[in-house]
Amino acid sequence: MLSTRSLFDEIYRNDQAYQLFCSIAAGGEDQGGWENERISALTRDPVLAPKIARHGADERKHGRIFTQLLNKRGLPKVPVPDEADYCMLLERKGIGLSHERLNGAAPLSVREIITYLAHSRVTEQRAAEQMRQLVKVYGDTPELGRAMRMISADEDNHLAYCHEELLRLTAEGHGPYIRHALETSARGEIRTHRDVGLAVAARMARILGWSRRQLALVTLGVHALYLYDRAFGWRRMVTLRMPERRNALGTPAPPHAEHEVP
Repeated sequence: MLSTRSLFDEIYRNDQAYQLFCSIAAGGEDQGGWENERISALTRDPVLAPKIARHGADERKHGRIFTQLLNKRGLPKVPVPDEADYCMLLERKGIGLSHERLNGAAPLSVREIITYLAHSRVTEQRAAEQMRQLVKVYGDTPELGRAMRMISADEDNHLAYCHEELLRLTAEGHGPYIRHALETSARGEIRTHRDVGLAVAARMARILGWSRRQLALVTLGVHALYLYDRAFGWRRMVTLRMPERRNALGTPAPPHAEHEVP
């Protein structure tokens, strides 16, 4: 029977599919790390900038973890297909801050900080949900369990930090623009998530030799999630509530060990 667990198990057992999966994950985390590093460097707020830097350090750590998982199997990273490059596709849709802006030297305005935080609020929601799913699937797998739990905990912290910072800015009078930025980001992310999901499914189908029926079922699932998110699910991406864990990124990231996943 086709299920999320059976799909991930199939990917895990096949070196080429696993290589693509980890390479896409590592590439996205590295890109997120660079973006947060640049945003931190351009942020004038002395309290917020270190939190953004911590976010970037966590993303870099996640990229290293996925690379280490490949190394354990003796597999190199492979290039991320353009159609599966989540970060690049979001930028092309105008979601978040452009790389051209981040490569500049001018400090970010308050509205640009809000644009960044709204983008992060939406994408970290997706990341946190996906990591919880991976923990359910791989949590008992010796090779992957600890790595998935570590990354999942970080994503929950990132999401909490976005909620708290956006609520702080709402209290300072930026509520209308925050709402606009959140809704714009959510609409773009939902479309991008669908497009990437379809692209990855097509790649995995070729690698794993799926039947037309199996690919059709996976594709149907991607479209069904898209329709749900577009109609109802987007609300979970734009709602703000004070997190139970306050100041989740208020401490610097610890120095990383050479091997973060034993």
